[in-house]
Amino acid sequence: MSTEATATADTFPTTAPRPSFLLVHGAWHRSECWDLVRKALAADGWTARTVDLPSAGPRRTPAAGMYDDADTIAAHLRQADGPVIVVGHSYGGFPVTQAAGLPAAAHLVYLAAYLPEEGESLLSVHGHGGDTAEDLCGTAPVVFDDPRTALFGDLPDEQAREAVTRLVTQSRRSFQQRVTRTAWRTVPSTYVLCEDDRALPPALQERMSTRATQVERLNTGHSPFLSAPTELAALLSRIGSGAVTSV
Repeated sequence: MSTEATATADTFPTTAPRPSFLLVHGAWHRSECWDLVRKALAADGWTARTVDLPSAGPRRTPAAGMYDDADTIAAHLRQADGPVIVVGHSYGGFPVTQAAGLPAAAHLVYLAAYLPEEGESLLSVHGHGGDTAEDLCGTAPVVFDDPRTALFGDLPDEQAREAVTRLVTQSRRSFQQRVTRTAWRTVPSTYVLCEDDRALPPALQERMSTRATQVERLNTGHSPFLSAPTELAALLSRIGSGAVTSV
């Protein structure tokens, strides 16, 4: 015989809370680069927040490093009132990996991003850096000879020129500091591989993506948040919907 409590539970089944997104930019960028994706996610009913990493731009650069960026991400996660899907682009994969082992992190998304092992830095991934002392005062302008092609190769000329003008300096220290915690070992993750990327070689993305729980692909360059924001938002929405069942 059913009790009243059982009947009530059957009538009102519990559902997992819908996560929000935290969008983390890469080197030489600021959070405004996510504006188009945020709008597309909002149109689909998702909440998406962004963060400005202190290693990029004039506020605390050049003293701020990757650990400062990770602390900023962790602060957002500690303030979250529900599960969060953390999306890191390019360099952003380093501080996301360092920071996102907190309970609020429900899923990690590495968008054409570094997915490092413990002990790796951006420089060490590329075979540089060694035991060089951290640079506490140096900044790095965009390292590409042709950032328009490397970062924004699949954008129309006018949009690409505007994107280049928005790039900022980046602290050298952020490229030197090594990961000491690897959130992807305990938090489910998706690697989004950009197949026409001219900044972070797809072959390197392929290698790093083997560490993720699952892999998705976009036929874009390095910055799909600008070149394919609707497609990227749709992919993030699918990932978010899948994450709901595992929260």
